[in-house]
Amino acid sequence: MSIQLESIKSKMLPPQAEKKMRCWIRSRHLICLGNFFIFETLEYTTIERFSQCVASLGGTVISVEPINKIWMGDHRQVILYQAKASLHTPHHTLKQYWIKSGSAYTKFDERV
Repeated sequence: MSIQLESIKSKMLPPQAEKKMRCWIRSRHLICLGNFFIFETLEYTTIERFSQCVASLGGTVISVEPINKIWMGDHRQVILYQAKASLHTPHHTLKQYWIKSGSAYTKFDERV
């Protein structure tokens, strides 16, 4: 099952968007996989913010899917969303930043 995002108009300037995406790289919510950026979060509103950042930097969100349910405590499950985006630029500074400061796995990856 795939959740479609409506066309989101960018409400943020590129420097602000890049700063936010660098923060997500450091917190292991955002990783780079080949030519794509993979973003995982438990909050759908954060997916919308990620989409605004990608649009501000000239990229495109390719897909958003619920990929798992995670237990929060003993009685509550939340949905883990994964967004896949392309920034259309092979040598974007975010990719270089991810190489220096990022991780190969997101914080929700069960292999870690």
